[in-house]
Amino acid sequence: MSKKRIKDLPDLTAFAEPGREIHVRATPKAARDRVYWDDDTLRVTVTAPPEDGKANAAIRALLATAMKVAPSCLTLKRGQTARDKTFVYDP
Repeated sequence: MSKKRIKDLPDLTAFAEPGREIHVRATPKAARDRVYWDDDTLRVTVTAPPEDGKANAAIRALLATAMKVAPSCLTLKRGQTARDKTFVYDP
C-alpha cells in the first residue's frame, strides 16, 4: 500500500520545540486531508471518520508530517472527542 501524498502543507517546523502545545481546530470526514491557517487558528481536516480514534490518529499523523517529526512525538493532551484539540510535542 502506498503512502498518501499531501500537497501544500504549511511549514510547521517552528512548532517542533519540546513541551510546545499546538492548538488545532479539527474537521473529520472532510473531502480531503489538509492543514491550513484560518486567521489565527490552525485548522486540520481529515477524511477519517471520528470513530475509535481514527480521526485523532489521522490528525496527529498529518500534523507530524507538516512539522517534519515522527507522529509518536505528538501526544493528544485535550480534546479527545472535541473539535478543538491540543497536542504536545515531546521528542
